Amino acid sequence: MTLILVANMCSIISSKTDERIKRFDIEGRLQSRSNIALPPLEASSSRRHLLVGVGTSLVTLTCCGLSPLMVWAEEKSADKEEEDKSIIGAIKSLFYPNEKTKSGMVLPKAYLKSAREVVKTLRESLNEAPDDIAKFRRTADAAKESIREYLGSWRGKQTVVQEESYVILEKAIRSLANFYSKAGPSAPLPEEVKSEILDYLNTAEEFL
Repeated sequence: MTLILVANMCSIISSKTDERIKRFDIEGRLQSRSNIALPPLEASSSRRHLLVGVGTSLVTLTCCGLSPLMVWAEEKSADKEEEDKSIIGAIKSLFYPNEKTKSGMVLPKAYLKSAREVVKTLRESLNEAPDDIAKFRRTADAAKESIREYLGSWRGKQTVVQEESYVILEKAIRSLANFYSKAGPSAPLPEEVKSEILDYLNTAEEFL
C-alpha cells in the first residue's frame, strides 16, 4: 500500500516537473522570437536620425551647390548677349556705314560718333568749375583728345565738309583756339567766349 502511494506521488511530481519544463521552454522560445523580430528602439531611432540627416544634407547640397552654377550660367548668358550685340553692330557698320541724323541727313556713323564726342567733352570742360583743379584738368584733357581725333579724321573730308554740323563745330573749335593763342594756354576763359562756344555746340548737336 505504501509503495503504491509513493509511486503515485512520484508520478504527480514528475508530471508537474514536465509541465514546468515545457512551459519554460515555450517562454524561452517566445522570448527568443521577440528579440529577433523586434529590434531595439534605440537602433530604430538612430536609423531614423541618420536618414533625416542624409536627406537634409542632400537638400542643402542641392540648393547651395546649384545656386552658384545658376548665377554663373546667367552671367555667361549675359556676356554672350553682349558679344552677339557687338558682332551684330560691327556687321551693321560694315554693310550700313551711314546713319540718319535728327535733321534727316544721312552721314557716316564714324563722323557722327566723333562729332558727338567733341560736343559732349567740350561742353563738359566749359561747364566745369576751375576750383577743382584735378577734375577740371581731366575734362579739359578729354576735350583736347576728342578734338584732336575729330580734326585728324575729318578735317577737309569732302563727305562732310559741307554739312552744317561740320561748319558749326569748326567755328566752335576756331573760337577756342583763337582765344588761347592770344591770351595764353593757362588764361581763364571769359564768360562771353564760353557762352559763344556753348551756343555753337548746341546748334551743332541739332544736326547730329
